[in-house]
Amino acid sequence: MMANKAFTVWFTGLSGSGKSTLARALSAHLSDLFIKHEVLDGDEMRRTLCRDLGYSRQDRDENVRRIARVAADLNGKNVAAIVAAISPYRAARHDARVQCERFVEVFVDCSLDTLRSRDPKGLYRRALAGEIQNFSGVSDPYESPEHPDIYLNSGTQTEQQSLGQLFSGLAALGHLPKRS
Repeated sequence: MMANKAFTVWFTGLSGSGKSTLARALSAHLSDLFIKHEVLDGDEMRRTLCRDLGYSRQDRDENVRRIARVAADLNGKNVAAIVAAISPYRAARHDARVQCERFVEVFVDCSLDTLRSRDPKGLYRRALAGEIQNFSGVSDPYESPEHPDIYLNSGTQTEQQSLGQLFSGLAALGHLPKRS
């Protein structure tokens, strides 16, 4: 496969697992390789295209559907899409895979204990105290991917280790040139 054919890299994982950090690093790497791309960050999409949605299962699925539609449209224009969104339900991620022809699901795993200890926004503390309802992984389910295309564990790997594994995985799948 040619490295410049458009694809979608979909980072999924709990809040605070490192999806956006890894997406930004991948974006910088694609820029260095002169690969046209756009980053679709779940938080930004919630503030713009999906601001009318809540956090029910139906709304979360619609959020993923909309992001996948934008990613597929970008791919149709030969622009790679980098998505960083919790996307908690397997069925919605499967539907995104169907919409985006060259789809790479990247599971950014991290234990709840590690996420609670990081908790830069205080979201886990508030969710565990019952102040935030429908919080993925606490008061709402998160269905981990059963067979992600790439598995990263941000609780046990450094950012550089995760990025090395990500770039190697994308190269093995034919989306990036092989690294020497």
